[in-house]
Amino acid sequence: MYLYYAIFTPETDGGYSIEFPDLEGAFSCGNDMHDSLYMAKDLLEGWLIVAEDEGDNIPQPSSPSEISIQPNELLIPIEVNLSLARQKHENTLIKKTLTIPEYLNVLAMDNGINFSQTLTEALREKLGV
Repeated sequence: MYLYYAIFTPETDGGYSIEFPDLEGAFSCGNDMHDSLYMAKDLLEGWLIVAEDEGDNIPQPSSPSEISIQPNELLIPIEVNLSLARQKHENTLIKKTLTIPEYLNVLAMDNGINFSQTLTEALREKLGV
């Protein structure tokens, strides 16, 4: 697990610019707070995975008191699990057997629903990933 602090700077359009001051070149942006949190996590995962893969030095995270921000900026902690991030990006598929009520099976089949896609989407939403 890694935890770094991101600086969120509000933009006039309601979005945020994102910077990880401890990580060289780690900048992004988001359309709103929810999107910005997603983008910050994605950026941190990507930056750290590349650094690990390239054998680059991964700097120690600064403590919040060591990071200077402007009055309008937010200091947001972002935590990532790189082993989970790697698994997510590799996207290895596994076969699962499950049991559902017959009426749901009939309705889903009649409506052309892809069971694997639906289960994947539901699990991502439920787990927040």
